[in-house]
Amino acid sequence: MDSLISAAAQALATGDPLGALKRIALRNDAPALALRGIAMAQLGDLVRAKTLLRKAARAFGPKEALARARCIVAEAEIALVSRDLSFSGKALDAARATLERHGDPRNAAHARHLEIRRLLLIGRLEEAERALSKFDATPLPPALRAAHELAVAGIAIRRLRINQARKALAEAERAARQAGIPALLAEVETTALVLSTPAARLTAPGEERAVLLEEVEALLASGALVVDACRHVVRDADATVSLTTRPVLFALARALAEAWPADVSRSRLLARAFRAKHADESHRARLRVEIGRLRSKLKALAGVSATALGFALAPRRARNIVVLAPPVEGEHAAVLAFLADGESWSSSALALALGASARTVQRALDALTTAGKVQSYGRGRARRWIASPAPGFTTTLLLPGPPPRG
Repeated sequence: MDSLISAAAQALATGDPLGALKRIALRNDAPALALRGIAMAQLGDLVRAKTLLRKAARAFGPKEALARARCIVAEAEIALVSRDLSFSGKALDAARATLERHGDPRNAAHARHLEIRRLLLIGRLEEAERALSKFDATPLPPALRAAHELAVAGIAIRRLRINQARKALAEAERAARQAGIPALLAEVETTALVLSTPAARLTAPGEERAVLLEEVEALLASGALVVDACRHVVRDADATVSLTTRPVLFALARALAEAWPADVSRSRLLARAFRAKHADESHRARLRVEIGRLRSKLKALAGVSATALGFALAPRRARNIVVLAPPVEGEHAAVLAFLADGESWSSSALALALGASARTVQRALDALTTAGKVQSYGRGRARRWIASPAPGFTTTLLLPGPPPRG
């Protein structure tokens, strides 16, 4: 490695892309192309960065497997940042294995962290936890320790282990400051804001208010019967019933919970569950069937009893019933939730994260664009969508996984 390449690499390692480009901007050999690609990525020109890295990977000879593996890892990082989640996990795994085989543990660890972050984005928490459990962060350099602690915090936040998340973020901040990379420190600070920003709306008898993640954690441990519209489950301290794939049953459960301790009329339940403006006997018969199914599903948590007006919900063990709802609801709310992280997403990445078809996601994006709620740029496969976050809310609880299906 010549002195200019070495100096450029050192500049990039400390978060100084302009310093790196001053040394290699006019060079077109493979190492310079790779470093230029990384520099452009740090400057935010991800399209140019991706092109340069691919040129570098092709330019390295057949005996330079290590260099090509580093290019693959860098390209995977760009794909992750640009929310192109369709990048090949097999290619990244192969690159990581090559890095480990050639004695480059730092970049191998970086490759594994990229895969963990991808798993977090698409909601595969168990796989992310298993991958993270294989790490000993102690020997990692400060930048990778910060990335490791950010992954730990990401899992803890999604698991609603807020004390663990705070400790991980404090460790991440220490490591980021030690690394001296402003962008990394900014990422830690942005992640920490999630803990101090309202994450959901709580509806209980006589009140409705925004709640923080810490309050959500306390609520779920309080013993209350929680109808969770963020994850489409009903739970108390001892049991959880998922209604993710039963949207009609969940709509009924939520309507009954919002009215508790009062009952809900049959006409209102028909409107909420079936959107029936003019109910006939077939609607009323279907309501009886669905109420029976709901009663069976919730038998360990609550009873559903008929009243003169309609139906009422009564908890078996809990003293009260509350509803936990996303900050933003309505048609295409799940798509808006992902876009509200401030990053640009491809339609294929949204489809993967939502567990929906590409056509369904594209229709939602078209509708949101027409309504002025999202914007797009680029064309074809390079097209990306972005939206501003909902003011004053975090999106963590808006990302529970695939939406309910009928």
